[in-house]
Amino acid sequence: MESRFTEQNITNALEKNYMPYAMSVIISRAIPEIDGFKPSHRKLLYTMYKMNLLSGNRTKSSNVVGQTMKLNPHGDMAIYETMVRLTRGNGALLHPLVDSKGNFGMQQSRDMAFAAPRYTEVRLDPICAELFGDIDKNTVDFMDNYDGTMKEPTLLPTSFPNLLVNPNQGIAVGMASNICSFNLNEVCKTTIAYLKDAECDLSETLLAPDFSTGAQLIYKKEEMNSIFETGRGSFKLRARYNYDKKNNCIEITEIPYTTTVEAIMDKIVELVKQGKLKDISDLRDETDLKGLKLTLDLKRGTDPDKLMARLYKQTPLEDSFSCNFNILISGSPRVMGVREILKEWSAFRLGCIKRRLEFDLDKKSHRLHLLRGLEKILLDIDKAIAIIRETEEEAKVIPNLIDGFGIDAIQAEYVAEIKLRHLNKEYILNRLNDIDSLTKDISDLQKTLASNVAMKRIIIRELEDIMKKFGQDRRTEIITEDDIVETVEEQFVEDYNLKMFLSEQNYLKKISLVSLRASADQKLKEDDRFINSIECSNRDEALFFSNRANVYKMKINDIPDCKARDLGEYLPNLLGMETDEKIVYMAVTDGKYAGFMLFSFENGKMAKVPLEAYQTKTNRKKLTNAYYEKSPLAAIRFLTADTELVAFSSLNKVLIFNTEKIPLKTTRTSMGVQVLTPKKGSTLAKVLSLDEVTFTDFDYYRTKNIPARGAYLKDDDVQGEQLSLI
Repeated sequence: MESRFTEQNITNALEKNYMPYAMSVIISRAIPEIDGFKPSHRKLLYTMYKMNLLSGNRTKSSNVVGQTMKLNPHGDMAIYETMVRLTRGNGALLHPLVDSKGNFGMQQSRDMAFAAPRYTEVRLDPICAELFGDIDKNTVDFMDNYDGTMKEPTLLPTSFPNLLVNPNQGIAVGMASNICSFNLNEVCKTTIAYLKDAECDLSETLLAPDFSTGAQLIYKKEEMNSIFETGRGSFKLRARYNYDKKNNCIEITEIPYTTTVEAIMDKIVELVKQGKLKDISDLRDETDLKGLKLTLDLKRGTDPDKLMARLYKQTPLEDSFSCNFNILISGSPRVMGVREILKEWSAFRLGCIKRRLEFDLDKKSHRLHLLRGLEKILLDIDKAIAIIRETEEEAKVIPNLIDGFGIDAIQAEYVAEIKLRHLNKEYILNRLNDIDSLTKDISDLQKTLASNVAMKRIIIRELEDIMKKFGQDRRTEIITEDDIVETVEEQFVEDYNLKMFLSEQNYLKKISLVSLRASADQKLKEDDRFINSIECSNRDEALFFSNRANVYKMKINDIPDCKARDLGEYLPNLLGMETDEKIVYMAVTDGKYAGFMLFSFENGKMAKVPLEAYQTKTNRKKLTNAYYEKSPLAAIRFLTADTELVAFSSLNKVLIFNTEKIPLKTTRTSMGVQVLTPKKGSTLAKVLSLDEVTFTDFDYYRTKNIPARGAYLKDDDVQGEQLSLI
């Protein structure tokens, strides 16, 4: 049968098929450029500009979406969603670019849907005048749209660093971009300082990011310097709240830009259901047209500040913003710090100013040239009229004027187009009065064009005007680590005494002593029994040793409470254990990991391992190689100090020994030392404490040194031991 598959070189296939797609996403879709916009933003805003929505009345959003499709070939909903984020109603930007009317959702809400475009109205916000002010003066290049029927700008000639003023996020192929927003006043002041001195200290004027959702920013100088210099780094934002003493409730009014009200509520509800949060009696979203408000009703006696400190730790009320200032510069993505961004934007804006000045210079030079021709006509208006009147053919009017006055074709065309009513000295003299001012303007333009310093002064002047017109106070408050009250995690955990029960079939019960006293009747499966029980605190940590030489660690406060009448938690589900794995022992520590584990093997050896060998710096849930597993395990026991234990062999030989004779091994997988020397064919069966046996003649079985063979259990003692096991 003929094969339907052909071999291909994977490298060639990627270069031919994958790389063009990847580059298209990077360059034409996901990464913003130096003007602060992605192509989808630019196409939308330029369409609205051409629709005269900068100064006109609002129009239906669906009208804008339809017009934008002439530049943007993507679907109408994709265009509308782009518009939504730019609107004043959505609140995602510090300085919204679209003045909106209607429901556009909310940046701080995950579930609040925006209305359909037929119900909403939009126009450009006044600040957009700073984006398009010079666009008709050849300040930027234009290119064909996707079908070649229209022209669109490659960049917008923004007169301020919009890239830093409004946040921008994009995920491309193999790279991403995440740019935070900064306060407009701070950005303009920093840009001015940079234009005056490229080595200026940016942190003097650019304090920290600023977000439309407000909240508080935890300022760390090292983190901020990293972001300013490299364009990478992260910082933390936390919510603002007020405590209403009268109604005993917390009102959260501002949340981090990176989260939503629903995400916060979901996490709080989850903590309440898990029993980890018992200070909140009710939770409500009271957000309205006045702004965001999330209300937490507190139980009597709750400290609101301590509760919020806990919520900051355990919920998105405190969240991180990771910066990645990845920007397209001349079609190539580059990760840049703030200083480098200002350098690139300054170069871009200088180019725009230069092209604008050259455009104005050409226009004024052309106008002056025309007026110079008109000036010559002033010498003899009658002669000009006579030339035009006596010329028999229209095509010869221009050549005759050129010959009659010594002017060029452009000047002659201008003179010939003057209306008959304007061929009077008053009109012509009024026009000629502009010659002096034009001459001066042209001279000034030429001087400005010849000096980068002069062009920078223009940029500085424009930035100062923008600050006056659109500047606003910071919304995000800057706080330092010194303003934050450090809280220990244990303070958040309710402290009460309880008892843990481990059953043979791996059910775990966590019952408070109060509940246990009220009802001590334990429920178990018919063929199940308890193999381990420990009295401890809710702030302790449990270690579960399995038959696969694994140990699972879990904070007891993370284990749900239950009643005696419940079966409890099934450990394979709770711990995520391996198939056919079984927990054989449970130990509890208060976090200091004092004491040691004693592992007894069937070959009569015992390993004494300090509990701190299971302590880790990271919060690991599972450790492998918990003990030596090449010899079958007979017993496990946790001891806080050395003591006497009783070892039983399968032939009823008994040995009482002191654990201090067993050397402490720091290696968890130690095979141990010989304690009971079993008779051929026998094994170590079990290890008990002195109070777990019924016989009392301890000296008969006691040994001073190990290893030892032990003594056979006396007949009277055998009967007692058998009864005790029933």
